[in-house]
This record gives sequence, C-alpha cells and structure tokens, in this order.
Amino acid sequence: MHKVFLIGTLLFTTAASAQQKIDFETYNPPSTLVVPQHPVTKSKFPFIDVHNHQFQMTTMDLNKLTVEMDKLNMRVMVNLSGGSGDNITKAVANAKTNKPGRFIVFANVDFKGVGEAGWGEKAAKQLEDDVKNGANGLKIYKSLGFSVKDINGNRVPVDDARLDAVWKKAGELKIPVIIHTADPKSFWDPLDNTNERWLELIINPNRKRGADNPVPWETLINEQHNLFRKHKNTTFIAAHFGWYPNDLQKLSSILDAMPNVVVEFGAVIAEIGRQPKMAKAFFTKYQDRILFGKDSWVPSEYATYFRVLETEDEYFPYHKKYHAFWPMYGMGLPDAILKKVYYKNALRIIPNIDKSGWPE
Repeated sequence: MHKVFLIGTLLFTTAASAQQKIDFETYNPPSTLVVPQHPVTKSKFPFIDVHNHQFQMTTMDLNKLTVEMDKLNMRVMVNLSGGSGDNITKAVANAKTNKPGRFIVFANVDFKGVGEAGWGEKAAKQLEDDVKNGANGLKIYKSLGFSVKDINGNRVPVDDARLDAVWKKAGELKIPVIIHTADPKSFWDPLDNTNERWLELIINPNRKRGADNPVPWETLINEQHNLFRKHKNTTFIAAHFGWYPNDLQKLSSILDAMPNVVVEFGAVIAEIGRQPKMAKAFFTKYQDRILFGKDSWVPSEYATYFRVLETEDEYFPYHKKYHAFWPMYGMGLPDAILKKVYYKNALRIIPNIDKSGWPE
C-alpha cells in the first residue's frame, strides 16, 4: 500500500513522488481548450523586417537566406549589423550583386575614442560616408549606456552631448536611427518569485542587472528620451517598443510627446499577444508609427508574430517558454493596418527600398 502524505491542501503518494521529475520547459501539456485554430506560417501580405542581424553579409551566400525569406513572404530584410567603412561597402555590394532589392543595410557607430577632440565630427563624417556607400539607416546597440566608455574610462550616457553630431547628421541625411537602450525592467528587479522573468534570468544569469550595473533602468530610459527630445529633426525607431510593450499607456504618452519617434516590436510579441484588446487599440491609434521587427533570425518563430497580428485565435502557445510562459491571443488586425505594419510604414521611413510591386 502506498503511503499518503499531506502538503498544504494537496494529497501526494510516494508512488507519485517517485515518478520522473519534469522541468518547466518539458512540462507542456496540450491544452484541452477547444477553440478555433488558424496557425499562420506565411504572412498575409509581403513584409519588411526592419530588425534583423546578418553579421556575415560581406561574404555570405544570400541564396539560402532568400529561400527562407520567401517561405515567410518576407520581401525585404533590414540588416542592422552593417558595421562601417569597408564592411558597409562589401555588404551592400554582395546584396546588390546577388539579390538586388531584397536587403537594406544599416550602419553602426564605432564609439572608441569618445572624448577625443573632434570625435563627434569624425563619427558624423564616417556616417555620411557610409550612407554614400549604401547604408540606409543607423543602428545603435544597447552597449551605448551599458558598456561604452570614454577615453577617461567613464560610462557614456545615451544622451551624451559629445555624440550630438552623429544624431544631427542622421537627421540631415534623412535616415532613421533604430536604437536599443536597456533591457526589460524585470532584469533590474529582485530575482524572486515575484519576477516574471525569473526563469529567463536563472537560465541566462548574465542578463541580471542592478542599480550599479551600470545604472538604474529608469536612468537609461530617461537618457534615451532626452536624446529623442534633443534631436527633433531626426527620426528614431525605438527598438522593442522602447521596453514599454507591457505598458502601452506609457508608450502612448511617449509617442504623443515625441512625434519623431516610431516603434518596432522585435522580441516583444509575447507582451502584445497577452493583451489583444489593448494592443489592437494601440495598433489602431498608432498604425502609422509601428514597424514589423523580429530581431533574432529563427524562421520558425515568425509564425507567432503572424498569428498575433492576423488572427483572432485564443490561447495559443508562444514559441519560447522561458521567455513567456503565458498563452497568446490574436488581435485580428484589419488589412489596412496590416499593410502599414508589414510594409507601408517602412517604405515611408527607410530610404531606398524598392517601392514597386507592393499591394495597394
């Protein structure tokens, strides 16, 4: 006979406790909920992914990449990892020679030497040269604010005045600046049972931050917003919904106050997919200021994005459980808004994308 013991209000048997242990990722029972299901593996309209990283574009074979893009209905990929100088020239040449019209390349800033006399003007000139050589935008990584230091070893704030020449030049060149500042707020919160990102931080402990690593989250976000306000003639794309995908009221106030800012939802579709009513209202109000972005190049994961955007499906799984353990719900956006998010907004904001052949 099996022994029975009481824990809280639950009864367990020694036989049950002897069963194989299952970790959180493995425990994924099929839902017994019976609701309409409309999985989507290819977008309804051709789309432009404004947030992708192909670090080897200078030499890589683009044929395999475009085959995968075609399966998704991705017409254009924006490679944010173009570097600068020779890297830009070679990446653009590879794309134009082998797959014309399929790729847009953004430049990056080399922050080495911040604090030296004339650094800002030199960096701005490099950006101007990169644009002449085919770059169509500027990507700023989260290292600015985190790890970029000046010649004296001090952290360079996101809104450091010594960088102003770069942002001003981007405005003059009429290219957008997509900027990733900080990480989700939960990465700064206590690592306990109240933290939604607990499992992600346990799996990836290097992502945990604190007030001294290097500064509080609010400091970084405020620096980013100061940057937006200082350079009103420059278009900024706030990556990852500016880390306010879980607080769309706050993001609304930011967009209302800063007309030079647009957003993309790379890596935060899980937040959008758990608030379909509020998210649909947000997408409706700001339909001209939202771009499609994915971030990491994992083709199978795009299905979640398509399904959240296009369908009204209920309670379907996200593709990465440690990232979001909650189910998704579709917004069922109308075609007019889908077209703007998928391609029309990008065509307007990012220069030199071939505008021919898109649906009306």
